[in-house]
Amino acid sequence: MGATAAGPLRRIACVASDSGQAQEALTEITRRYPLVGPDEADVIVALGGDGFLLRVMHEFLNQGRPIFGMNRGTVGFLMNEYRAGGLEERVAAAIGRRIHPLALTATRADGEITAARAFNEVALTRSSGQSAHIRVLVDGIERIPLFIGDGMIVATAAGSTAYNLSAHGPIIPLGAELLALTPVSPFRPRRWKGALVPRSTEIVLENLDPAKRPLSVTADFHEVAAVVATRIAEDRSVSIELLFDSDHSLEERIIAEQFVV
Repeated sequence: MGATAAGPLRRIACVASDSGQAQEALTEITRRYPLVGPDEADVIVALGGDGFLLRVMHEFLNQGRPIFGMNRGTVGFLMNEYRAGGLEERVAAAIGRRIHPLALTATRADGEITAARAFNEVALTRSSGQSAHIRVLVDGIERIPLFIGDGMIVATAAGSTAYNLSAHGPIIPLGAELLALTPVSPFRPRRWKGALVPRSTEIVLENLDPAKRPLSVTADFHEVAAVVATRIAEDRSVSIELLFDSDHSLEERIIAEQFVV
């Protein structure tokens, strides 16, 4: 993922989550600045948390507008600090980071095929009281003939501090050009902690017992039930640019998160 400079930006659109503090911030931003609609904007300011930012990224993926997020949520790992003042100057001076999503192709038990994208992760997890039985293939090579546990996560570098981190997966610096393959509550292989693979890798996860052990797959917030096979690979054909204050870059946050005790 290469960094880009945002350059001077003039027309700003602003979108906000439904939370009270996000709506209050939207009112303040609207009062201070001559906003335009997203279709006319040079940049979109998103007010909310990481989950809201993900939805905005998906919504505007094909429009080519960079997004400057300001935290009006809980964690806000991908967000800048909220300040109403100096917004135009902050946006003009921001550092851009271009993010590519994962492409998911999910095949259901009835043969239906669903495609989806994920900027954070694709998670294949059990949807019954039975443990998941999964076969793992990496670039067509069988790496684990039988994984037993709650499921498997494939995370991007940008998403490695989300669900992947809570499942004890590695935090990935953006420049590492890696994906994380992380088990969720593994039972067998008992000592397998996951793997780091090149981001060009294709990962296939197969449900070995779909009748007894149904699985669901989630790409960010898009869920598909009764899945028998999933194919996951980075989609280099599309990307979106996130903007960060120059003194609070995403790279620095990823490095700093690894030293939290």
